[in-house]
Amino acid sequence: MDKNEVVCRVSRARNKAGLSARELSLRIGKNSAYISRLESKNDSFELSTSALLDIIANCNMTEEEFFYHDIDQYEQDRKLLDLLKNTKSDVKELLIKLLEKI
Repeated sequence: MDKNEVVCRVSRARNKAGLSARELSLRIGKNSAYISRLESKNDSFELSTSALLDIIANCNMTEEEFFYHDIDQYEQDRKLLDLLKNTKSDVKELLIKLLEKI
C-alpha cells in the first residue's frame, strides 16, 4: 500500500467516524491542522507509525480493517469468517465446492 492509499484511507476512516480534520488532529495530540496537512497529500509530510495507529484507534477502526486488502468488503468478509468459525468441517467443504463452481 503506497502513501497515497494510506492518506485516502485516513480520510475515509475520519469521515466514517464523523470527525472533522481539526477534531481528529486534536484527539491524537497534534496541532489543529495536522490531519488537513496530511490529507492535502503534501509529499514532504511524514506520517509516523504511532500517529497512524492513533488515527485508526480514534476513528474506532481496527488495524485489520484499515489495512484490509479491499476495505469496501471488510465488514461483509469479517461477517462470513465469523459465521464460518462455528461451522462444521463437512459443511465448510460443501461451501468451498459450491463457491468454486460459481
